[in-house]
Amino acid sequence: MEKQKNGAAGKVTAASLLVALGIIYGDIGTSPLYVLKAIVGDRPVSELLIYGGVSCVFWTITFQTTFKYIYLTLKADNNGEGGIFSLYALVRRYGKLLIIPTMLGASMLLADGIITPPISVSSAVEGLTNIQGLEHIPTVPIVLLILSVLFFFQRFGTHNVGSIFGPAMLVWFAMLSTLGALQIAQHPGIIKALSPVYALELLIAYPKGFVLLGAVFLATTGAEALYSDLGHCGRRNIRITWVMVKTCLMVNYMGQAAWLMNLGEGAMLDGRNPFFEIMPHWFLIIGILIATTAAIIASQAMISGSYTLISEAMNLNFWPRVAVRQPSEVKGQIYIPSVNYMLWIGYVLMVLYFGNSSNMEAAYGLAITITMMVTTYLLSYFLLFKLKWNRVLVSVLLLLFAAIEITFFIANIHKFPEGGYITILISAFYVFIMYSVYAGRKISNRFTKFVDLGEYAPLIQELSVDYYVPKFSTHLIYLTKANFRQNVEEKIIRSIFAKKPKRADVYWFVHLHRTEEPYTLSYDISELLDDKIIRVNINVGFRIQPRTELYFKRIVQELIRDRELNLHNRPDGSTKYNDEPDFKFVVIEKFLSVENEFTLREGVMLNAYFLLKRLGLSDEKAFGLDKSDVVIEHTPLIYQPASKVELRREQNSKPQT
Repeated sequence: MEKQKNGAAGKVTAASLLVALGIIYGDIGTSPLYVLKAIVGDRPVSELLIYGGVSCVFWTITFQTTFKYIYLTLKADNNGEGGIFSLYALVRRYGKLLIIPTMLGASMLLADGIITPPISVSSAVEGLTNIQGLEHIPTVPIVLLILSVLFFFQRFGTHNVGSIFGPAMLVWFAMLSTLGALQIAQHPGIIKALSPVYALELLIAYPKGFVLLGAVFLATTGAEALYSDLGHCGRRNIRITWVMVKTCLMVNYMGQAAWLMNLGEGAMLDGRNPFFEIMPHWFLIIGILIATTAAIIASQAMISGSYTLISEAMNLNFWPRVAVRQPSEVKGQIYIPSVNYMLWIGYVLMVLYFGNSSNMEAAYGLAITITMMVTTYLLSYFLLFKLKWNRVLVSVLLLLFAAIEITFFIANIHKFPEGGYITILISAFYVFIMYSVYAGRKISNRFTKFVDLGEYAPLIQELSVDYYVPKFSTHLIYLTKANFRQNVEEKIIRSIFAKKPKRADVYWFVHLHRTEEPYTLSYDISELLDDKIIRVNINVGFRIQPRTELYFKRIVQELIRDRELNLHNRPDGSTKYNDEPDFKFVVIEKFLSVENEFTLREGVMLNAYFLLKRLGLSDEKAFGLDKSDVVIEHTPLIYQPASKVELRREQNSKPQT
């Protein structure tokens, strides 16, 4: 019930609305720092450019952010959780061709996220150059220092500073609207720019109007992150606060446009940023501090979102298992050291490579258009199969958003040689990792043979009471992937009986089932042989890092306490010297046999999978078995055995006596 209260069905209060401001709008809320500057660039000011640019921004936000994400996509909440993997979990049963687009969209989101904090922080810090005497201050070291400090504090969690995010963003949006309104008062005609006519005129009449859409798109890049953060405060809180946020954003955009119009026809920006130019000189330092704070909050939201995305990818078997930490008791707050270092290196390289926010603007947004197209594709399945919408209506919506997003994608193509290729290459690397892990695990599972456990039950019973065989453990636990209670992997049977048989009092077969709901945590038990062979199914939500050992011990304690399965009559292996029960987990790991003979594609994919598996977290750590006595056994995977082995014996060769 706690999760439900905080999820999409949560109550709307002043506190929850403030939380939404602090968490949801970091990315899209800091767009005024660079959008108008990117639209104008080195072009001369004209009414067609300025009015048309503001009109494009307004209608882009209206169609993409308001209609697609705020109204439609937020309907696709998975027990209150959002994001591309949550959406995929909702619809994957309805289509076989959803897995690759989902990997592609998630990879693009991760890659474009590497440039989001640098561009936000750089745009804010570069405001210092507007202060007299600081015109030539080097901003790159300051940006690197801010980002490095931000990453250093990730390991301690953000729950302590999270309480100030909401009030800080409230101040930020209040500043946006106030500064914008003051400029609109001097040029009230700018309000006419909200008419779609100006957007059409810009795209038709302006020489490079279509290319300008690449800059316009920057105003809605945060919409995907907005959906990913749905679980933090709920759908209703987002929808209510968005009315205020959109108003503040548009007032500021129009205020910057009004200032540009006051420069006069033909005027040039000459590297100036309209966002800081509309600030009174006496307010500059305060405004820069507020802008930098908002940029840091936006960066934090992106970093936390990346942790969540990778965690979900691991739980859906799209990413190698890596260490996940819980820096606080706040539910859902995680810290992934490897991702932290990966992002920090990426941010530093981005800042050093591009140098300033203007260069980043030229590369930003290309990858995220692909993520938005993937979300549209998955959303159409959700509307059609989950909400049971009319097929014609869904098709019309699919075509509408596809037309908009394909247009933006084509408009952003020119960013590829200007730096957009970096995010595309990073995305390709992420896709390779995800596909290698997914396909490698699928092949491994395909070569997993299951047998009927009931056929071996009498032999297990006999082994358990065969006192000539040294006792291996009181409780012997195997992790099984078998979905049916009567099945178990053949390799587990071999492990029990082969070479040195493993005698135990109780044989447990534990199946960890990943549910499509994010925070499920339940179990059920079935007894295959009285007090001897017990099957345990543990249902774990895809957003929960499993702690199998903890769950198993809790289950055994409950069984003993409730006097079920007669376990209270059986010694648990503890002694007067040690009250810990005698548990032993056996983990069977596969390795790639040297007997295999691969094609190039198979060799690359499978070798990459097993390499990533070795570099990642071990199975015992991944499943939360880091305290008990764990035995690791290895078994070879023979995928494609070598068929042509020509071994010739030398003539007259005889063994020496």
